[in-house]
Amino acid sequence: MSATARKKSSQKRKTLQLVLIAVAALVLAGNFVVKSLGDDVAPAEGAEGSALATLEDLTVQDAATEAGYDRESDFGTAWQDVDDNGCDTRNDMLQRDLEDIEFSSGDTCEVASGTLDDPYTGETIAFERGENSGDVQIDHVVALMNAWTTGAADWDKEKRVQIANDPLNLVASDGPANMGKGARDASEWLPENQAYRCEYVARQIAVKAKYGLWVTPAEHDAMADVLTSCPAEPLPAS
Repeated sequence: MSATARKKSSQKRKTLQLVLIAVAALVLAGNFVVKSLGDDVAPAEGAEGSALATLEDLTVQDAATEAGYDRESDFGTAWQDVDDNGCDTRNDMLQRDLEDIEFSSGDTCEVASGTLDDPYTGETIAFERGENSGDVQIDHVVALMNAWTTGAADWDKEKRVQIANDPLNLVASDGPANMGKGARDASEWLPENQAYRCEYVARQIAVKAKYGLWVTPAEHDAMADVLTSCPAEPLPAS
C-alpha cells in the first residue's frame, strides 16, 4: 500500500471513530434528558370534580379508636326502609344491581331471584332467595367500622343510620368477597377484579366527601395509587 493510500485509510478510521464517539455522546445525552424529564414529571392530577381531585380535598389523619363501636346500636338494624318506599334497603339494592329480576309471589318489593355481574370478582352469580341468599350480599363500600374510626363516632345516630343505608355507599357483591373485605380500607383490601378498582375507590372517596369523613395516610396513598391509572375517574352520584 502506498503512503497516500495508508494516509487515506487512517483518515477514514479517525473519521469513523469521531462519528461513533459523537453518536455515543448523543445517546448518553438523550438518556440523561429522558431521565431528567422522568424525574421532574409531577404525579397525576385529577380534573375538577374527579375522584382524584376530591381525594386531595379530604382530611388526612390517623384512625381514631374502635372503642365503643356497635353495628346495631350505632348504625341501626339491617336493613331499614329509610326512604319510605315500602322496600328495605337490601331489596332496593338488589333491584338496582341485579338483572333478570323476579319477585316473590304477590310481592312487588322482595327480590326472589336475579343475576349479578359481580363487580368485586368479575364473575356472574345467580341469586336465589333461600338458603343460598348469602351468595349475594350488600357491601358497605366504606365499611361502617371504617366510618366509625374516621369521624362517624362523633355523629348522632340519625346520620349514622343514613350512611348505613345510603345507596352511594352500597353495592351488591359476591358474599365471600364481601366477607373477606370485612372492615378493611383501600390500603388493606381492593377488589380482585382490577377493572373495577378505579370505580370502587372513587365511590369510597365520594362517600367520605359527602359525609365529611377523613382518610388515613395509608388509605390516602392507596387510593391515589389506584387513581394514577385513571385520573379522570368521576365521582359516582348514587
